[in-house]
Amino acid sequence: MKSLKSELDRYSPGGKLPSSRVLVERYRVSPVTVTRALARLAAEGLVVTRPGAGAFKADAPAPATAGDTSWQELALSADAAAGVGPRAVDASGVLATLAAPPPGVVEFNGGYLHPSLQPERALSAALARAGRRPGAWGRPPTDGLAELRAWFAREIGGGVTGAEVLITAGGQSALTTALRALAAPGTPVLVESPTYPGMLAVARAAGLRPVPVPTDADGIRTDLLEAAFRATGARALVCQPLFQNPTGTALPPARRREVVRIARAAGAFVVEDDFARRLAHEDAGPLPPTLAADDPDGVVVHVCSLTKITSPSLRVGALAARGPVLERLRAIQVVDSFFVPRPLQEAALELVGSPAWPRHLRTVSQELRARRDTLAAAVARHLPALALPHVPSGGHHLWLRLPDALPEAALLAAALRAGAAAAPGRPYFCAEPPAGHIRLSFAGVAGPTEIAEGVRRLRTAVDELLP
Repeated sequence: MKSLKSELDRYSPGGKLPSSRVLVERYRVSPVTVTRALARLAAEGLVVTRPGAGAFKADAPAPATAGDTSWQELALSADAAAGVGPRAVDASGVLATLAAPPPGVVEFNGGYLHPSLQPERALSAALARAGRRPGAWGRPPTDGLAELRAWFAREIGGGVTGAEVLITAGGQSALTTALRALAAPGTPVLVESPTYPGMLAVARAAGLRPVPVPTDADGIRTDLLEAAFRATGARALVCQPLFQNPTGTALPPARRREVVRIARAAGAFVVEDDFARRLAHEDAGPLPPTLAADDPDGVVVHVCSLTKITSPSLRVGALAARGPVLERLRAIQVVDSFFVPRPLQEAALELVGSPAWPRHLRTVSQELRARRDTLAAAVARHLPALALPHVPSGGHHLWLRLPDALPEAALLAAALRAGAAAAPGRPYFCAEPPAGHIRLSFAGVAGPTEIAEGVRRLRTAVDELLP
């Protein structure tokens, strides 16, 4: 590819390149390699291919005219002038878990399973079977395939029916729909502190004002939750009752009931983000039911997804709700995206109905426990200055508190220099954080050897900064 690109300098615009046969002989590669190289050069606009005539060097592009975009500053601040507040969106917390670091860096910042833990073979087989289903490429029902809605309803439990479920393009899309449905621009929405940065970004993009409610070792503090509803008049709370991101805590039974009771008394909804139920570790024990399963009054709007337990590209999730709010959720979803592509829905059905599905869940459960234990032990041994207040029994990461003498930004920069990437803690707070934190994912790395090497590199970074 590089050799062929450099050869282009020998030709004038419009000049014909040698035939594929000549290029095969010159570079001693296969015809397939030559075809792919020409296709990439064409995609970059450097080559033009003409069927039957050959490949030609493309004309030089006309220089771009510099425009004046200064007018946008006023246009984008129009919300503030209207008293709504500017909808500036900080996506740094999301990008920290989506952006791939440079090659050779240990990726403790990931938000998804490592490829070795993803069911790639089962997904490929499911997609192939899905493609052979009658009507697989036709238009699906706007609410989603009935069979898939029924499957999610059974997973949610508590008598939730398929008619109360909407299929969404993953959990992030479901959160976006829920927040837009439940809160008007300019109004407050209660959130756990700390909480998932992607949800904070969604709320701010919708013009909402996230209001933090502190958490402790048992999750969101219900005494402060009640006070927050009274003080703000909020009509929605976003909560992760099981293996909360980033703390990893799970609400005990009494507090789970209190959350729903307090919201009901305030005339408010609880958005239950149940993102980690299928990421339970082997030693987690029986999981509590969803909040939605114990809620006949429609207080809870349930969000879940298949993405975290499978692949970043299987963006299939669900929204479940009871009562009139379901129609508003449905209307917003249709306006935003029409429907989730049918081939993805069909593939999801094939996957969860195959014998490979329970085997995959067991394998991931065992692997996550082993990796969690490896990382927790390595942190305790090599990073004693960093506090690990809670070792979770589900999810894919550890949440570490930094000592006051160790600045968060400086540690992250030093870690990258040493060859390890961690997620910053600051984006998980919608107000000033009480201390610096980092989040280390043990699911996005290759295995125990890479975990040990990554912690060694983090120790190098800490030693560089602490006396």
